[in-house]
Amino acid sequence: MDDLFGNNPVDPDNKEFSFKAIKAEQPVGDVFLASIPYNVITKIAYFDVRRVIQTDRDVERYLGIQRPLEVNRVKKLEEYVNFFDASFPTAIIIAIDDQYGSFDEQTGTITLRNYRVGETKPSIAISNIARVIDGQHRIAGLFNFQGTKFDIPVSIFLGADVADQAHIFSTVNLEQTKVHKNLVYDLYSLAKSRSPQKTCHNVAVALDKDISCALYERIKRLGGASIDGRFEPISQATFVESLMRYITADPKVDRDVLLRGKSLQKLSKDQEIYRMPFRNLFIDGKDVQIGEEIYKLFNAVRDRWPNAWDDRRREGLMLNRTNGFRAVMRLYGFLFKENGIPGTALPQGYIEHYLASLALKDADFTVENFVPGSGGEGRLFRVLTREEPL
Repeated sequence: MDDLFGNNPVDPDNKEFSFKAIKAEQPVGDVFLASIPYNVITKIAYFDVRRVIQTDRDVERYLGIQRPLEVNRVKKLEEYVNFFDASFPTAIIIAIDDQYGSFDEQTGTITLRNYRVGETKPSIAISNIARVIDGQHRIAGLFNFQGTKFDIPVSIFLGADVADQAHIFSTVNLEQTKVHKNLVYDLYSLAKSRSPQKTCHNVAVALDKDISCALYERIKRLGGASIDGRFEPISQATFVESLMRYITADPKVDRDVLLRGKSLQKLSKDQEIYRMPFRNLFIDGKDVQIGEEIYKLFNAVRDRWPNAWDDRRREGLMLNRTNGFRAVMRLYGFLFKENGIPGTALPQGYIEHYLASLALKDADFTVENFVPGSGGEGRLFRVLTREEPL
């Protein structure tokens, strides 16, 4: 395997790391499960992770695919690892040439080194002994960890050849199912601490359960098909993300601040408040008032265009679908800037008066006038704000 390690300089001195490990016997071979400090896993996998930025590696070449590091994903993980509740509960998977790694059955210890057994001098750089099968982005993010302790669960394959590594790689990377965003937001409801995500989830659930609300049983939670034939054209993720933009510019950072027991800073300039009209309400714990604002907005829309709002045909009008919902949510920001008073609600009468002044009719909300996708959402917003005629 030496040719796979490239021409990186060999360490001048012998180096080794030892960890307690559990051996798991599996059909593919033995797997060793260990807890490795962040500053060690980043050191032994340094060259393999950095190499992916510029080129593919032997595992990817074997499979005929490319898996470069996604820079944006790495940046997010560099930020995430420094959050108060950062965690990587699932194991990173690495492969080590058995010339540079061994397991002691008596002590239950695995040792990784930069020299071969029986030799007295290094033959490889310690930063080049690990081949990352899964977890390259997490390791790249850990390079920016600013704390003192972050142990990482690691599954280690000793002596696995490239074919075995490719098989493992394809199993864990090409067949995994992505978690639905609706479920992610639903899980925020289980959190004990406040966060923008939890508040927006709670507002979505409250309005979806309120029989007097225009959004009653219209919000689809948890992903997948709607239950019992319910008409649920708006996903919980769409609702949460549309509302959250009025509360925070960075929900992850705000959540981290609150988890640390610190206070968020209120907006003081009117220009900032017009951009995020619900932020100060959220900071003051006035989640009910946030929900009431969305309640009266969509009830006013329903009352203004009742036929379009209640159209449940598969190829029907788009007002009550994702594009229509997003455009109406964006309209709230426009109306608040026009007639809102920072720290207070937008007058119900003003919303109704504004909607009544629009020339739009129920029959106008067609996919011909407002095409599916972001283009249709954008055009409806411009029509609602009189920026563009129908």
